[in-house]
Amino acid sequence: MGKGPGLYSDIGKRARDLLYKDYQSDHKFTVTTYTNTGLLFTTITIDEPAPGLKTIFSFIVPDQRSGKVELQYLHEYAGISTSIGLTASPIVNFSGVAGNNIVSLGTDISFDTASGNITKCNAGFSFSKSDLITSLTLNDKGDTLVASYYHTVSPLTGTAVGAELKHSFSNNDNSLTIGTQHALDPLTTVKARVDNFGKASALIQHEWRPKSLFIYLRGSGHQGN
Repeated sequence: MGKGPGLYSDIGKRARDLLYKDYQSDHKFTVTTYTNTGLLFTTITIDEPAPGLKTIFSFIVPDQRSGKVELQYLHEYAGISTSIGLTASPIVNFSGVAGNNIVSLGTDISFDTASGNITKCNAGFSFSKSDLITSLTLNDKGDTLVASYYHTVSPLTGTAVGAELKHSFSNNDNSLTIGTQHALDPLTTVKARVDNFGKASALIQHEWRPKSLFIYLRGSGHQGN
């Protein structure tokens, strides 16, 4: 664990990555290559113009509306990120976290300068120990409550388990997803998950060269309402 609380996007991230990252609903086999200066997505990062400060410029070619500039500040007891779209009427986002590497509390807010409306308002809490991370977030302007749990079973084999419980106040709906992952070798990882609607998925991910992945996915069951 790091010394500080990180950024708001780090709250619940380990559980989200375990349960959702690299799962593709419409594809059984994918080949993915990540590049630092690819044609489709370009990110320019300027590290440490001041202690703990990072500036990020990102855009997707040829979508000029995707451009934005982001400023991040990481401190031992706080993490702040603010971004603004590079358009005439941009979306402005601010997120902040206070705490330490064990307990953190934060909020994430977006404002549409064109309409004058707040488009996103989330709040979250995280508790971390050496082998487990729990989080509780209130999303969608207070409509969705999400609780997540991530536990490292074996650091040597990359074995971990995780769960996420969601409740929608407007629809009175609940959903539960649990999953696990295990590294067969340093380059190959297997993952599996199942939800309360009976939908199960599993994948094998192999890094055939640095930043390039083969992903094979199998799924069964049905999607809940």
